[in-house]
Amino acid sequence: MENNEKAYYEKVDIDNELKLRKQLAALPPYCKQYFIAIESKTQSRTRLAYAYDLSCFFDYLHENNPICKKMSITEIPLSILENLKPMDLEEYLYNLKVYEKDGMAHTNEERGIKRKLSSLRSFYKYLYKNEFIQSNPASKVSTPKIHDKNIIRLDADEVANLLDEVESGENLTKKQQMFHDRTKVRDLALLTLMLGTGIRVSECVGLDLDDVDLKNNGIKIHRKGGAEVVVYFGEEVRNALCGYMEERKLITPVSGDENALFLSMQKRRIGVRAVENLVKKYAKLVTNLKNITPHKLRSTYGTSLYRETGDIYLVADVLGHKDVNTTKKHYAAIEEDRRRSAAKYVHLRED
Repeated sequence: MENNEKAYYEKVDIDNELKLRKQLAALPPYCKQYFIAIESKTQSRTRLAYAYDLSCFFDYLHENNPICKKMSITEIPLSILENLKPMDLEEYLYNLKVYEKDGMAHTNEERGIKRKLSSLRSFYKYLYKNEFIQSNPASKVSTPKIHDKNIIRLDADEVANLLDEVESGENLTKKQQMFHDRTKVRDLALLTLMLGTGIRVSECVGLDLDDVDLKNNGIKIHRKGGAEVVVYFGEEVRNALCGYMEERKLITPVSGDENALFLSMQKRRIGVRAVENLVKKYAKLVTNLKNITPHKLRSTYGTSLYRETGDIYLVADVLGHKDVNTTKKHYAAIEEDRRRSAAKYVHLRED
């Protein structure tokens, strides 16, 4: 990589920082101090999400608080935040379930509401700790209960069928088949890599050519939090990567993306949205009942690895989870398999 060419994750951080500054320009000035304070402890993506969450909160105050209605959002004083009661914040969270903005209805599920409360708590905690305000109503708001969801992933036969569909393309629409010959080697390498390593979609699209070590069957990735680690893969992944990298040698990318591993049809580094779309395209051919996303491929890998090894700590390490409890979600399907087997034991009619 040339010295003047920034790595993918550096470009993402710069883009997020510019978006954050744009968000902050529409918020009260004291919000900027908060984001400066958390800069060293959070990722750029996290700070941008927090800024969006705070924008929702200040929009709500502007629309529903009689005093705030008379001023712009940037003029809302700290005294307003200080004088809010816990029940005011609870009402805000309740409103988040369904609300209207710019003529469109918006909704938040349990996890979305929990995250917005977490953002608000962090913001209030900073203001209170640094004596901008004398009370912290957010600390008195109870965390909403999160109901467990079934973890969705592909079964072993569905994984095989998915990769078969990528190779053949015979069940794609005629329009999709027009482009299939140009992308199938790339798509097969990309999906095989994700299914065979469990890396995140952001880690996948961020890979550069010199991050791939075919001699030792490893890839160098940048984890959430900035850690740089090597993830190893098996022969199936190696074969798919080798096939694509031979094809990749014949492509001249656009300026700035010369070192990118996976390229779009426009010869640029492929984006997260494009990977999400290609996963959805192929997954629909093998299952109508499951909404398969790149993260579901990660869950599929985690479950398969645990089934084969029984070592939850190995799975946590390979997936890059800091908390082993997070990893347990990836092998919930093992218990699900037992429940599913109950269906064959009860007969409603004789044969």
